[in-house]
Amino acid sequence: MQTEHQRGPRRGVPLSELDPDVTNVSGKVIGACIEVHKALGPGYGRDVYLHAVVHEVKKEGVTCEVDKAFDVVYDDAKVGEIVADLFVDGKFIVKLMAEHREIGTQPRAELRAQLRAADIELGNIINFGERRLKDGLVRVLNPDKLSIHHDDED
Repeated sequence: MQTEHQRGPRRGVPLSELDPDVTNVSGKVIGACIEVHKALGPGYGRDVYLHAVVHEVKKEGVTCEVDKAFDVVYDDAKVGEIVADLFVDGKFIVKLMAEHREIGTQPRAELRAQLRAADIELGNIINFGERRLKDGLVRVLNPDKLSIHHDDED
């Protein structure tokens, strides 16, 4: 198995290339999650963190919807729906976890599918199960939206 060094550095999209309104609200949500994690620490179930984050985010004046459903469309037909943990300010999705484990490809793929169904650029996975919240925070981008964004610039 190759190490990251052997594969080369991971390429990421700088925050400066994303919608500033989205990154601003995302920063507020991450700040709220940090406050919740500092107060509660790891060990509780996902729903405890979910409700604490909603409480903290609303104190910041940011709107959010819990368990927001989005239609999945294939060939102009609704074939199902996905449910996002948090839909924040009508701009991005947050997937919450409360497990002591690395955020692997499955949660990332699930969030990417949610972003595509919602036609949204950015989402965050936040895992409260880690001792340090920064170890459980992953930004996920919708590649469909990024290609549109880059096409608009050309």
